Amino acid sequence: MDKGEIQKKAGWVAWSQDEIKLLKRLYRKVKAREIAEQTGRKIHALRQKARQLGLQKKTFRWWSDKDLDILTKLYPTEESQVIAKKLGRSADSIKGRAGKLGLRKQNVPPRWSKEEEALLKELYLHENYSEIAEQIGRSVKAISTRASQLGLIKKARSWSKKELGLLRRLYPFRTAEQIAQEMGRPVQATRGKIFELGLRKRKA
Repeated sequence: MDKGEIQKKAGWVAWSQDEIKLLKRLYRKVKAREIAEQTGRKIHALRQKARQLGLQKKTFRWWSDKDLDILTKLYPTEESQVIAKKLGRSADSIKGRAGKLGLRKQNVPPRWSKEEEALLKELYLHENYSEIAEQIGRSVKAISTRASQLGLIKKARSWSKKELGLLRRLYPFRTAEQIAQEMGRPVQATRGKIFELGLRKRKA
């Protein structure tokens, strides 16, 4: 009688490597009953094997009032992955809780592709936000936000005659923040140049 027949006669069959891999992959987030159905194992045997492998079920993390406030504020307009990173949770957790709260997405832009991010990094040091937005096909705000998320920093550069002319033309009607975003300049640097040029708002 070979080993396999002895095991079957004893009512026990050794776990295969594929079964172990499946158990490790699913145990933390899938119900034991569902895994048992996939492997053909009894639940008590499955749990015993999980203990032997040191596997543990994913513990529930309570949602604080602060977490819920952040989720409620960001979910309609921000990607779930970004919120998940901010709160230290999984994207599935974010979507699940948002569903229970009845939150819905509102005009969320498509996720950035690797190609778009690579082009943004390439253009960021030499082009202003408006020019980058035109080449990538996204809004100026989207360019500014993604650049900040990626930690991109513009090197200090001199102001061209074209930029100074644009600054003089825009300042009477727009805020320093709006101009900085459009020109791809830091707000502080833009305010400094406005002060240096002695520009003033036009009276209504």
